[in-house]
Amino acid sequence: MTALPEAVDAVRAAVGSVVDPELRRPLSDLDMVRDITVTEGVAHVGIALTIVGCPAATRIESDVRAAAASVSGITGVDVQVGVMTPAERKALTERLRAGRAPRTMPFGPDSLTRVILVSSGKGGVGKSSLTANLAVALAARGRRVGLIDADVHGFSIPGLLGLMENGVAPHPTRIDDLMLPPVAHDVKVISIGMFLREGESVVAWRGPMLHRTVQQFLTDVFFGDLDVLLIDMPPGTGDIAISIGQLLPHAEVLVVTTPQEAASEVAIRSGLVARQTGQRLIGVVENMAAMTLPDGTVLDLFGAGGGAAVADALSTGGDVVPLLASVPLSAALRTGGDAGTPVVLSAPTDPAAQAIITLAESLDRQGRGLSGRSLPLSV
Repeated sequence: MTALPEAVDAVRAAVGSVVDPELRRPLSDLDMVRDITVTEGVAHVGIALTIVGCPAATRIESDVRAAAASVSGITGVDVQVGVMTPAERKALTERLRAGRAPRTMPFGPDSLTRVILVSSGKGGVGKSSLTANLAVALAARGRRVGLIDADVHGFSIPGLLGLMENGVAPHPTRIDDLMLPPVAHDVKVISIGMFLREGESVVAWRGPMLHRTVQQFLTDVFFGDLDVLLIDMPPGTGDIAISIGQLLPHAEVLVVTTPQEAASEVAIRSGLVARQTGQRLIGVVENMAAMTLPDGTVLDLFGAGGGAAVADALSTGGDVVPLLASVPLSAALRTGGDAGTPVVLSAPTDPAAQAIITLAESLDRQGRGLSGRSLPLSV
């Protein structure tokens, strides 16, 4: 006995609302739902995945099965999984680009996405740990967040966000010439570590290759509509900093330093170079600041005052660069990074987590102004 059309419509609506975990859109919007019939209480559901071997296949099938089973009167579910044709994939990629030509950068001056570069003068100041936790804290506030690990020679973001499995980062899914970034803690992430073959751990590239890599991250990775794109910059003012300065001259820059003078002096140079490319300095973060021990004593292992010194040095000509946060030394921050569990989620009451969460709130309140951008209005 075939079910009434209302039952088929109900199953189709339920299945269509399932969200693809990589594209973060409902299956109905992606034209992935195929024939649906209901016979004697059993829903027969057809879906088409984007590619053969889609890494999200198991989850999508499970979610589709659960969605169909939730419809009143359905006593069983049979899911048939297929794959899109080349023509269907092409139509999908064109729809995802929303009219944008292939290999064009969606984060130009008119984009509504706020681009924030997290930079430092030297390595070892905890910049990547801060960036990873800041991204997760912003996502926890409901923002759509992307994260590019542009520290090609010292990539660490996949590990900090728990994306590594047996020492290997997941490869992005490819749909024709689009790459879908893996998602961790609701943050879409791309890193050169995701493209290395098993057993590789070192990238020995020079200027042209580095420039091309960063450019591909910005053009070929499908982040979708983002509120914020964070870029974990390599330390210093080398090839990648120059490339990103050329590609994203409108980006905002957050400078990270430790309290010690040796780090703060170099951090000032990083901020000055960013300003020379036209990027706007939005603030300084002092990492590894003094921590309060259980007995109440204060341990300032790396000294004090470095963050304020950087902020003062970069505040010139009426352009005030504030010290936005002082993140104390924290064992929980370190262990969370090693385990791939960001401290803002695993130990949100930890003083370092609290400082980063407050930083995320501060940046979130700033938003991105509309000054200088054209709006999609016609008269």
